[in-house]
Amino acid sequence: MIEDIISIKPQNIVDICGVNNENIALLGRLFPQVKLVARGNDIKIMGSQTQITAIKNLFEILLQWYEKYGTLTESDIIRLLEKGEEFMAVAQNESQGGDIILRGKDGQNIRARTVNQIKIVQSIQKNDMVFAIGPAGTGKTYTAVALAVRALRNKEIKRIILTRPAVEAGENLGFLPGDVQDKLDPYLQPLYDALRDMIPPQKLLSLVEDKTIEIAPLAFMRGRTLDNAYVILDEAQNATAMQLKMFLTRMGRNAKFLITGDLTQIDLPKHQTSGLPMCIKLLQAIKGIDIITLDKSDVVRHPLVAAIIQAYEKQELHNNE
Repeated sequence: MIEDIISIKPQNIVDICGVNNENIALLGRLFPQVKLVARGNDIKIMGSQTQITAIKNLFEILLQWYEKYGTLTESDIIRLLEKGEEFMAVAQNESQGGDIILRGKDGQNIRARTVNQIKIVQSIQKNDMVFAIGPAGTGKTYTAVALAVRALRNKEIKRIILTRPAVEAGENLGFLPGDVQDKLDPYLQPLYDALRDMIPPQKLLSLVEDKTIEIAPLAFMRGRTLDNAYVILDEAQNATAMQLKMFLTRMGRNAKFLITGDLTQIDLPKHQTSGLPMCIKLLQAIKGIDIITLDKSDVVRHPLVAAIIQAYEKQELHNNE
């Protein structure tokens, strides 16, 4: 057994090692063959030369992540263990600040936080239609909305259209008071939430009122031609094959289409089938269309979300055996 030391800047030591060295303890559990000891500003590594080299390479990735995002959580560490080399390759090919999509309403940087979110950003620059498919919490909708707002600010397009199928997730909202729009707003709330992070309230209200930003159910897209627009179809797994065909053929000149979906959370009635799997299969070979698949390593919500997704995946595999 040999020893080596990694030195951390004093001002960053708590962020890197975690409160009460919880990040170091996590690494100790993930690499039981290596002994890690945090002392002052140093982290002592004890193990074989191969093991020490592997840990030092991992710390290079962790430190680069911290430099970019100013945080290092347990979920970040687990994600980087799974996608670390890919993250480094993507990050090194970007220009400085290349993962910043735009500045939000309070001046905060809205970034692509994971490898696959960065791929979405890069893909929409090269392709006019991109599918982002993955589980809850992977930032699909948020990244898509940020890209749309950036395109509007840069005057690349004249309007943003955000749409979702009006499908109830196991609950009946028909009893709610109000007109049709009042009843539909709960379905569209996640899109409003993302916009509120990026655009000041009065400006957002003005953009919605003059239809520069339009948020509407999928059924309202029928018969339209969507020119000079950034169009997002969210929750596409809840669209039937005919609805998806209708939507995708609305594409007009100078339009970008970004379709997000989660194939593990289909809320359609039992007598209806999601059109998203067939749509992906039919379109995946067409030039100008790209499909990005996100997974639990892209989860940017609470660390428990990734664990919940994994538990459900295991149960689904068990049910299919």
